[in-house]
Amino acid sequence: MKVFGMQKYLITSREFYGDTLREFCSNLCKQLEKHQPEFVLYRDKNAQNYGEIATAFVTECKKFENVKSFLHQDSSLAKKLGASGVHLTSGQFDAIKEAKEMGLFVIISTHTHEEVLRAQMLGADAVTYSPIFVSPNKGEPKGIEDLRELLDICEIKVFALGGIVTQEHVEVIAQTKAYGFASIRYFY
Repeated sequence: MKVFGMQKYLITSREFYGDTLREFCSNLCKQLEKHQPEFVLYRDKNAQNYGEIATAFVTECKKFENVKSFLHQDSSLAKKLGASGVHLTSGQFDAIKEAKEMGLFVIISTHTHEEVLRAQMLGADAVTYSPIFVSPNKGEPKGIEDLRELLDICEIKVFALGGIVTQEHVEVIAQTKAYGFASIRYFY
């Protein structure tokens, strides 16, 4: 279900979803049912059991119609587990081509207009662009006007990210040409 015509991109975190398999799956299912996002990313940079939870994550996402599952950073694991795609970090531009060759939908994190245009040129399917609003430890927010300027110069799908925690934030983003919005806290 779209919000204001935008795609929703739910990003998990250890803080909200936990780090045990049972807790993670339970919390994930609750949030998928509640928010019905089109895109979902399993993101946990420190999980000792990342592979185990990633396997369960992909399996759970497949139970929901129209949900695309993404793994963070690891194209090979995403392909092996049958995830829809991979979400690369802003330091992984060189991995775009290989991930595309694997048949994965590729989203990459970006923080400047130049990075967005580079991702577009290298063939990524979408980017997250952040931070739009104030977000803990993420630096100075870009703001809506900067997002609008970016959307006027690029063709790639752009998910606004960063500090999106209220319906008011979503409504402001909906007034741009953004493909969608991504968030951790909005979806919990």
